[in-house]
Amino acid sequence: MTDSYYRSLAPGRFESTIHAQGAWNAEEQHMAPVSGLMTQCLLDHEPRPGMQLARISFEILGMIPGGKFAVETRTVRPGRTIELLEAEMTVEGRPIIQARAWRLAAGNTADVAAVEDSPMPGPDEAGPFDGMTQWPGGYIESLDFRVVPGHRPGRGQVWLRTPYAMLEDTSSPELVRLVGMADAANGIATRVPPGPGSWMFPNVDLQLHFHRMPAGEWLGLDTRVTFGANGVGLTSSVLHDEAGPFGRSEQILTLRKL
Repeated sequence: MTDSYYRSLAPGRFESTIHAQGAWNAEEQHMAPVSGLMTQCLLDHEPRPGMQLARISFEILGMIPGGKFAVETRTVRPGRTIELLEAEMTVEGRPIIQARAWRLAAGNTADVAAVEDSPMPGPDEAGPFDGMTQWPGGYIESLDFRVVPGHRPGRGQVWLRTPYAMLEDTSSPELVRLVGMADAANGIATRVPPGPGSWMFPNVDLQLHFHRMPAGEWLGLDTRVTFGANGVGLTSSVLHDEAGPFGRSEQILTLRKL
């Protein structure tokens, strides 16, 4: 056993552990931890003081195999105050996930700062949550969940944290740790239970926007799930740390009868 989601094999080369195992298929990785690892790669790419990640857009091109893979990162659009970065995960040369991230210059805007999203009750006000036991896989098993009262199918507020490092023998920024849990939003307030005779609703993307950098070990997900009538759904979440909202996530779902 290991205390991390990934091992580093060489620069840009990694291997997943059992803690990164997905929920829909035992042979695949969960999108959540690999998005955290790719965020670490984006942060490590030509870092510049005074610049911060403001948006990351992940496109999932197919099943994410467990095991060994590569991540290559480059600058798409350099700039003094605005930059666009790109990271691509490949397995044996085949593209699996593509991520693009806007990196913006930070500045002092405290005089006009305002947030319209309401804070959710903190983890100390939440209770044990057994709703995630419907999901198999090493990744979901790796997390500690707490639920805010009022949870129902399609709508819920859940706090989660992990005791595991993103990368073996490496200390990651708090942004990496929290991004590495954000994709779990699609499983915390399901409209229908997963499993035989029900529906599957995997997401094909993960869109993250940050209006500030988060802190701490807890990620709060204030989540709404929409199922359309023509095979497409949407999971929308306001992202919180213990200080309040720090961004949003969106996930487009493909709805399929099992």
